[in-house]
Amino acid sequence: MVHYATRHAPPDAPGGLFDESRGDDFLMARYLGPKVKLSRRVGVPIEDIPKHTARRQLNAPGMHGYRNRRPKDYGIRLTEKQKLRYHYSILEKQFRRYIVEASRRKGNTGDVLLQLLESRLDNVLRRSGFVRTIWAARQTVVHGHVLVNGKKADKPGIAIKPGDVITFKEGIQKVIRENMESLAGHLVPDWIDVNPSDLTSTISGQPHPDRIPFEVNTNLIVEFYR
Repeated sequence: MVHYATRHAPPDAPGGLFDESRGDDFLMARYLGPKVKLSRRVGVPIEDIPKHTARRQLNAPGMHGYRNRRPKDYGIRLTEKQKLRYHYSILEKQFRRYIVEASRRKGNTGDVLLQLLESRLDNVLRRSGFVRTIWAARQTVVHGHVLVNGKKADKPGIAIKPGDVITFKEGIQKVIRENMESLAGHLVPDWIDVNPSDLTSTISGQPHPDRIPFEVNTNLIVEFYR
């Protein structure tokens, strides 16, 4: 059984899933089950850490896994979609909204979808090397430790734009420094400028998904929702 914890922010709360269409995009969700099971379910590491990248952790569940079972077209598209959902730790309702938004914007829907997902505040913390996993990033944001352009940001799905500066409240800075030390050698994407001494992260360009630890076919994902 999959367990989620959800809560809703008040209607007048700041921030939202997309800057230009805040509406009812205040749903926050958290998967409470074993995270490694998600990697096993889709057959790829949803986090680029040893616990998920170990070969034995990517075997399908059960004594014999999915041996002799040929996935149908629907199953293939579903798996591609689930890869991204698990990697960014969002629920189906939220993911569907990203699909709608991506199809509404100019450009290739799959590429725009990845840009939107990469722009999430919790993901930017992960890509910056301030935290090890998306779940740690979400917790850091929800607990109110993060500032965007000097203002408190406690919604993991806030869309970060070029020019935005991310900082941390004093009470969490020691933990962030320890995280960065444990992640020595972490490769930061070229669209993020990180200042380790000041614990700041500045968005210098449009995001691109070169740090996703698995291959994903966004065309199949778009087809899944047609």
